Amino acid sequence: MNTLKKLLNSIIWPWSPASNREAGDAVVKNVALHWFPAKVSLKSLSWGYSFWLGTITFSLFMLLALGGVILMFLYVPSVERAYQSIKDLEFVVSFGYFLRSFHRIAAHLMVIMAFLHMMRTFLTGAYKNGSAPNTNRPGNWILGVILLVLTLGLSFTGYLLPWDQLAFWAITVGTNIASAVPFVGDSIRELLLGGTIIGQSTLIRFYVLHCFFLPAILLGIAFWHMWRVRKDGGLAVMEQYHQSAKNSAMVEPVKTKSYSLMGIAKGTSVHVHNSTILNEENSVASSPNLIRRIWTVFLITFVITSILALAFPAPLEEAANPLVTPNPAKAPWYFLWLQEIVTDTTIHIGDFVINGALIGGVIIPSLVLLGLIIWPWLDKSGPEAVGVWFASSRRKHNIIFLILVLVIIIFTIIGTVMRGPNWNFYWPWEAWPEMPTKI
Repeated sequence: MNTLKKLLNSIIWPWSPASNREAGDAVVKNVALHWFPAKVSLKSLSWGYSFWLGTITFSLFMLLALGGVILMFLYVPSVERAYQSIKDLEFVVSFGYFLRSFHRIAAHLMVIMAFLHMMRTFLTGAYKNGSAPNTNRPGNWILGVILLVLTLGLSFTGYLLPWDQLAFWAITVGTNIASAVPFVGDSIRELLLGGTIIGQSTLIRFYVLHCFFLPAILLGIAFWHMWRVRKDGGLAVMEQYHQSAKNSAMVEPVKTKSYSLMGIAKGTSVHVHNSTILNEENSVASSPNLIRRIWTVFLITFVITSILALAFPAPLEEAANPLVTPNPAKAPWYFLWLQEIVTDTTIHIGDFVINGALIGGVIIPSLVLLGLIIWPWLDKSGPEAVGVWFASSRRKHNIIFLILVLVIIIFTIIGTVMRGPNWNFYWPWEAWPEMPTKI
């Protein structure tokens, strides 16, 4: 019994330490807690600063991974059996409809939360280095941009797997946009499709990308991203502590003791000076405070996703048919802003046509992506703006960014609810005309 009790105590105590000493030891000795700091600032723990968007995004990824493993036992990646396996999941497998709806809602939410997380990072200037030494926040911002692109790719590759009309023609539109890349566009499309048409090679490629390669790459970069947050001293809100201490000279030498051949040497010599930012008033131990907050966010994310999955069942249209073209054929919702830009930039001047797929589908999103990557070096605001919501010295940057976000949202809404047959514009209250199906 004593051995069992000791074993249970060794498992439980890191998650519920009885003292500050145990809280510090928990981080050092427990492999699951080792990447957390011993202490975390109260500002970092607050709900209103980061809204825990990064934690929500990663929680959704873990829920998707867990649910995806279960779905792999029930899904058959074959053009002859894929659609029927989804039908069985909906109507035969116990709670299969909920599992599929949960996976779909979690995927959509992950795209939204990753985008909101990027917005929060930008609007707080968290992509800039402040006064804290040895930080590389611009590099971590680039990792975040890569994670957003991978999230979109993960959702896009999963879109085809139901093998219904919605999935088939959404992928058709998306890959047609990719084919507009100069010189290599057709090669990129053939690489994605595994040929010139969407068929068995396409399905198996998307399946392998969705279930293995993209999740593995995303998980590795996500760990790198979170490790980089730790190396940079935590969230960018920590820069406020550094800046405040620097301006007010509040950082005091802490008397310490060192060990030498002659015994313990006490004092405040240059060798034992230590500057501290966090103290008992502005920080708490990571275990159990940070760990408890992370679990709370994870459980809230799970509950809300479950409720949405029950309220909005996953759609399933007729089986994919390359001979029957829906009108209109739309890309996945997170690419509808691109499809709208492609339409708006396609201009006919007599017999001459300006290629909107090249301008709106390739050039403009490439410039947006490049702008996001280099923005930390374009922002010349001072270190006092790092980690601050809507800092006055960054007003111009925030306005430009919010305008870009607003344009993307407006174009997405237009493409979702205001584009009807032949991609004509209709107000939401207008009825669409009856159109024959294109064959």
